[in-house]
Order: sequence, then structure tokens, then C-alpha cells
Amino acid sequence: MEKKYTIAYLEKKATWIRKKILEMAVKSGSGHIAPSFSCVDILTVLYYCGILNIDPRRPRWAGRDRFILSKGHAALALYVILADKGFFPKPELMTFTREGSRLGGHIESNVPGVEALTGSLGHGLSIAVGIALAAKMNRKKYFSITLLGDGECHEGEVWEAAMFAPQQRLNNLVVIIDHNGLSATDFLNNYLRVEPLSEKWKSFGWEVRVIDGHSYREIFAVLGNIRQRDSERPLAIIALTTKGKGSLLMENKPIWHFRVPRGEELRIARKELY
Repeated sequence: MEKKYTIAYLEKKATWIRKKILEMAVKSGSGHIAPSFSCVDILTVLYYCGILNIDPRRPRWAGRDRFILSKGHAALALYVILADKGFFPKPELMTFTREGSRLGGHIESNVPGVEALTGSLGHGLSIAVGIALAAKMNRKKYFSITLLGDGECHEGEVWEAAMFAPQQRLNNLVVIIDHNGLSATDFLNNYLRVEPLSEKWKSFGWEVRVIDGHSYREIFAVLGNIRQRDSERPLAIIALTTKGKGSLLMENKPIWHFRVPRGEELRIARKELY
């Protein structure tokens, strides 16, 4: 990891992002806090460690890397990062889901820095595959990266795209699976387990890496080398995470998929983050 991307810097940045997520949701009265907390560390490395080739001054620059947040209900996390990177003014964050705001509860494609409207789960990988294929056909160098939820892997469209990508040798395609073991209402193992997840992706012809999705070193080690891979296969990164990471009040509790703390719960959540 390069010196300027220190663990202390990334930890501080991720904590700030989680604070903003909480306050945006509290002001709005809505939002998926726990699913957003789950992927903050992954997005922090992706956006603050020089991995994505992007330019906030030119959000539609043709040579940019494309990032698709397929688990679009984690919009809060991406909105905070895009504002912090300069894609749109930070004060706009506090308009989240309010009347007239472009910051919807699921990620909105009219927001600078957002490539696709998602939230109807299962579509992000197909979009990312199409982008990667277009880059190959047009001999372009940009990468296509998408973040999926593990519950999202219940969707059949995910596996159709997963089957297609290796056959097209899309080594410019990266999928990150936020594997926190929970969906909207329950633990996956209680009703429709996805394991063995890594073996599934391998059997479809993908190169697979399993990492700790909250370890900045492990996240950077795999993402920092995506352009140097000597492989024709697309890359699937299974990131083992904790839903609600950063707040013991919310961690691994299904009830917090879509719930905003109030009163004593809010006091506890703020104390944990501040």
C-alpha cells in the first residue's frame, strides 16, 4: 500500500463516511444504513486509493473506469463519497430523499459520478458485463467494476451474466460481492444459502479471491493489482463483511436493513461513531 494511503487515513475517512450516512438518514427519516455501512471500507479503498481512473471535473469522460453499485440500496455510502470527491456539492447530501432532491433512496443515474440507476437487484452485473464487452470491442482500456450484495446473488440474471463474461474473456471486468450473510429480512443460511459461493463463481470460469472486506490491506492488495493481472478471466472478489459494520447496535441484526435510529438508539449509534 502506498504511503499516502495509510491505514490511519482510510480508517478516519471511513468513520467520517459512516457518520455522514447516519446523519443523512436521520434527517431524511429513511435510508438503508446497515447495508451502506457494510460496504464502506470497500468503497473507501476503491475511491481513495487511486484505483478508479475517474475525474470529478469530467464525470462523463469517455476514458473513465465505470463503477456500478448493483446493490443500489447502499446509495448513502456512494453519495457521500462522490460528494467528497467533488462530483457535486457536499451540502446537497442533506437533501437525501427530500422533495426535489436528485439523491434518491436507491442510487440515481442523474447524479454526477453514478453510471446506472440500480436497486431492482440483479441488474448491475449485466450492465457491467456490457460495459466491459464494449470496451473490448472498441479497444478501450477502461475497467468495469460492480459491487453486488450476497442476497442479490439469488437473482437468476446474476448467473446468466456470470456465465457469459468468462466466455468473452472479459479480464477488464471485476465483480465485488459484499458477503455479509444477510438480506432484507433474515440470514441467508436460514432460507436460501448461497454457499459455496467461491466455488460457484470458479465453476463459471472466474478467477476468485476471498478477502476480509473490512481489511484495508486485503482490499487494496486485490484491487490495486487489477490492471496487472496476467489472466483472460474476469475477477470475482468475495469480500467477507459485517452488515452494520461500525455500530454494535446494528451489526448482524436483520431489523436494521431499513430502519433509522431514534431517541436512545440514535444516542447509542452516535456514541459508537463519534
